[in-house]
Amino acid sequence: MSKFSRRSFLKTAGLATGAAMIGGVPTAAAAAADQKAEIVPIPSPLPHEPLVAYVRDAGKGEVTIVSGLRETTFRDHALVTRIKKASHPKAPTRGREAI
Repeated sequence: MSKFSRRSFLKTAGLATGAAMIGGVPTAAAAAADQKAEIVPIPSPLPHEPLVAYVRDAGKGEVTIVSGLRETTFRDHALVTRIKKASHPKAPTRGREAI
């Protein structure tokens, strides 16, 4: 019988979770495609364990999600496009020109 370390177990569980998450992404992305991002003037407080998404390679549409000790990278060109658009929002100017 082979021994599993805690690390190998978490790695396997993370891969399974990532595969399950990727399976649901096209539906969620399609549903979110019609919504526009909006600037939140007063954001909610950070959760105990934040979820972070970053674009690893925009040309390939690769996004990495980090939550706790797990990191999953998947390909979603529509999500990368939305993140890029959201990274340069047109903020309200209030009488001044945006920088």
